[in-house]
Amino acid sequence: MGYDLRHHGDAETGDGLLDFAVNVRGAAPPAWLGRRLADSLAHLGAYPDQSAARDAVARRHGRGADEVLLTAGAAEAFVLLARALAPVRAVVVHPQFTEPEAALCAAGHTVGRVLLDPDFTLDPALVPDDADLVVLGNPTNPTSVLHPAGTLAALARPGRVLVVDEAFADCVPGEPESLAGRRDLPGLVVVRSLTKTWSLAGLRAGYLLAEPALTARLAAAQPLWPVSSPALAAIEACCSPSAVAEAEAWAVRLAERREDLADVLRAAGLSVLPGARGSFLLVRTPGADRLRERLRDRGVAVRRGDTFPGLGPEWLRVAVREPGTHRALGRTLAQLVVT
Repeated sequence: MGYDLRHHGDAETGDGLLDFAVNVRGAAPPAWLGRRLADSLAHLGAYPDQSAARDAVARRHGRGADEVLLTAGAAEAFVLLARALAPVRAVVVHPQFTEPEAALCAAGHTVGRVLLDPDFTLDPALVPDDADLVVLGNPTNPTSVLHPAGTLAALARPGRVLVVDEAFADCVPGEPESLAGRRDLPGLVVVRSLTKTWSLAGLRAGYLLAEPALTARLAAAQPLWPVSSPALAAIEACCSPSAVAEAEAWAVRLAERREDLADVLRAAGLSVLPGARGSFLLVRTPGADRLRERLRDRGVAVRRGDTFPGLGPEWLRVAVREPGTHRALGRTLAQLVVT
């Protein structure tokens, strides 16, 4: 089956639609962060200086500054990996965010897939021993499954680059399964994004963590000044202790809202994948593709699942919102059940 690897949730949204398709926390960053971004505009006449933002990321994760590479969002990190590395056997564990595979294919690499069966639990034995580049997410988009850190660590070995996409790691209170602080695993690359929690999709701000030789190799593939001054201000601000504490409090509230959404979806007769830990739920129901179209006709956008390898037209991804917005979705679903 062919999959549209370049299809993302923003393609599902539109003017006037209630947005359950995009996994970004809100329409704009918090006010305090907006002020920091506004202040950064006063310095646009100077070339961007990464040092303060890089140091903030290093402190946030207990790493050296030479283990940090700042990027224009997580998507750039995947492009850099695809361009700078020359894997003999690249493997992506699916279902998962499709941009890493798309970037590898665009760079001319042949990509193998490990397709997980529901409940999308990862068995390290499924990954070929000779794979020298392995990519997977944690928590995984679109399944919202959180893999144990020990399971992921078992995939690391000399001669292999192990890329763990942690774009949604801060959705989990305490980030217990994150590998961001691990310096003992050979070839580990952890990719992080500020897009989701801090509503910065339009700014493009992220970073990766890896051993110094690998970050230097990837940096050599970047253009000059790849991250703008406002994005650097955001990275520095969002890695401060106060921002990390705010994200932690948000993650606790998110867990409550996620269960509220799950209740709404189950009440409508939809099957919700249990154990979700991200800011979205994976839903399975017969005729999901048609349901998505009918929801859109009634002003509600959800994310189709059939563009993710390993999923099909019976799957949907639904982003967590506020309880009142969940009620609106529930009312629309109830109308569709009886019409």
